[in-house]
Amino acid sequence: MYKRRMVAFNILRGLAAIILALAVAAIFIFLASDEPFEALKQLLIAPLVSFRGETAAFNVQSLYQILALMIPTMFTGLGVCVMFSADMFNLGGEGAVMAGGFVAALIGIYLPMPAGVHPVVAVLVGALVGGLVTLIPALLRVKVGASEMVSSLMFNYVVMYIIMHYLNNVFADRSKGSTQSFPFIETVKIPQLVTGGSRLTYGFLIALVFVVITAIFMYRTRWGYQIRMIGINSNFAKYSGMSVASTLILAQFIGGLLSGMGGAIEVLGRYNTFLWKELPGYGWTGITIAILARNNPAFVPFAAFFLAYLDRGCQLMSTHSDVPSEMIAIIQASIFLFFAAEQFLSGARQKLVVKNAKDELAAMEAETAQEGK
Repeated sequence: MYKRRMVAFNILRGLAAIILALAVAAIFIFLASDEPFEALKQLLIAPLVSFRGETAAFNVQSLYQILALMIPTMFTGLGVCVMFSADMFNLGGEGAVMAGGFVAALIGIYLPMPAGVHPVVAVLVGALVGGLVTLIPALLRVKVGASEMVSSLMFNYVVMYIIMHYLNNVFADRSKGSTQSFPFIETVKIPQLVTGGSRLTYGFLIALVFVVITAIFMYRTRWGYQIRMIGINSNFAKYSGMSVASTLILAQFIGGLLSGMGGAIEVLGRYNTFLWKELPGYGWTGITIAILARNNPAFVPFAAFFLAYLDRGCQLMSTHSDVPSEMIAIIQASIFLFFAAEQFLSGARQKLVVKNAKDELAAMEAETAQEGK
């Protein structure tokens, strides 16, 4: 009973945080816009409903765009769930995404392979490189005690500038007007899941498969149990005989591997050349998704859909109103603030704990009285 109540409380707490974050965004919209109601309509309704005059209809193409936006962020959300479950705040998912995408692009340009094999190899190698990006801050934490938050944050930019150096000076297609790589070989492209101009690829189905795999790994395997136990109490895990250092390293490597895979799938599915000239932002979004999902991989698709919906809404809002698309950053920051605040609704949580204790005490007293008779 207590477990059910806590699950219900956490869901309600999450909904309250989302509502408050949207309320904060609405306040900014009313302050910044001359047509706030039109802006709110574009933000909250237009992602799934198209308006033509007085008529409204379900917009299936916009739904496809939302699902396409979910692909890389589901992978980064899963990666952050694994890393944060070990109580290591590794922020290297952003660098892992970019590195995974870049290496997959190079394989797609310079290593011809048969169709079917080519994208698999490119994605797997990109995933491994992503794992190495998050592995380095983990090793620094375990071996020399360096803060993984600081080292991973800095290492993201090291990765970005290394990639930009090679993109600008080694792999750039000089015949193009902007900095980009040579075109990918056609056999490496991840095919479209829906035709007709949609960006939705089979990467979406792959992401859903990895949601299931990650959930099983975290909640049905010994390694997942060790990761979660170390995240809850590393001292208890240590004295229980668990190898804390190796488990921490494993969790960070898996998190980077998932993020790198997301970057590789996004690049090979969405683009024909490598175009990223800065960190793409999917790693930061993955942190918000993991917080919304409370580090549970099963909830990642729902959190990713919510943020992709808002992202699409902000795009439409900036197009059809006078509010810039950067409003999504305000919403994400507000969600992060309310979710991360330990004291948010702590009074209600304490009342729930006390009520459950009283119920258990009353049940024990009733059972004792029954035995006395």
